This record gives sequence, C-alpha cells and structure tokens, in this order.
Amino acid sequence: MTFDLIDGVVILRRTPALLRMLLNDLPCGWNEATEGNGTWSPFDVVGHLIHGERADWVPRVEHILHYGDAVPFPPFDREAMFAASKGLTIGELLDTFGELRDESLRRLQTFNLTTADLERRGRHPEFGEVLLGQHLATWVVHDLTHISQIVRVLARQYSDAVGPWRAYLSVLGPTPRADP
Repeated sequence: MTFDLIDGVVILRRTPALLRMLLNDLPCGWNEATEGNGTWSPFDVVGHLIHGERADWVPRVEHILHYGDAVPFPPFDREAMFAASKGLTIGELLDTFGELRDESLRRLQTFNLTTADLERRGRHPEFGEVLLGQHLATWVVHDLTHISQIVRVLARQYSDAVGPWRAYLSVLGPTPRADP
C-alpha cells in the first residue's frame, strides 16, 4: 500500500482514544507490567508517545520544510519518558498525549502538504537521507507498533494462567519447551 496522508491521519487521530479506552482506570499493576528487564510498560510507552509528539513527528516535518536535507534532524532520545513521566499517573499521561496529538494534527494540517511535498528530503542522523512521506508513514506505523506492544505486554501477564490454550494464543509468543 502506498502512503496516503489522509488515510494515515485517520489512524493517528484514533490512537489517543484507543489507548485511553484500553489503559485508563485499569486495576493496579497492569500499566506497570513489563516483559522483563529492559522492556517498557504501557505507562512507559504512553510517556514515549508524548515525547514523540513534542520532539519528533511534527517538529521533524517542520525541520524538513525549513532545512530540507541540508541540516540533520536533532537526535531523538527514545528513553526521555523515564524522567519526564516520573510522579504522573496514567490518566495524566493519556490526557497529555491526547492534547498533544490533537495539536500535532492541527499543525500538520496547516502545512497543506501536497503529494510533491511528500517527496521532500530530510536528513536523519542515523539513516541519512529520508523522505517526508517516509517520515509520516513511520509515524503511523510507530503508533501501531506501540499499540501492538501494549497489547502484547498486557496479554503476557496471563501467559501461565491460560494453561494449554497458550498454544493457540500467538500474542504470547512461542510456547516454552521443557528441557529434556
């Protein structure tokens, strides 16, 4: 499928409501659950999405529109949420994410991007030359990746509890084999 900005925005617009429905007011422990050391909880993921709204998606669109590929994007700290989210509740993070996403989509609309604009080039500090359309498509897939991650983390909290049905629940990953 070729990237279409209007279709992509449909997904981007729905992400905050989907996460609110899934995560707000869950019983204690669900939003802090992880898949083990070095993995992110749903709480961490929402904090990461907030940081992306502030420092990545639309700021990099503006960067491409202003500098093209002459100046690389500033680096993005993928783990900035650990400090930024301290002391906040999941409800506060979800509110902030919803507000920031609304603002991002309003700002994006003001650029009146054309199909030709999607071919404009920027410079990523790791990947080198990238297209504006690639960046925007990545924003959509980034949302879907983290939605999938959150669902997987939540599901894996019952990995053992499902017993033999685990064999049919792909979200839990492969069934661990017993050592012979």
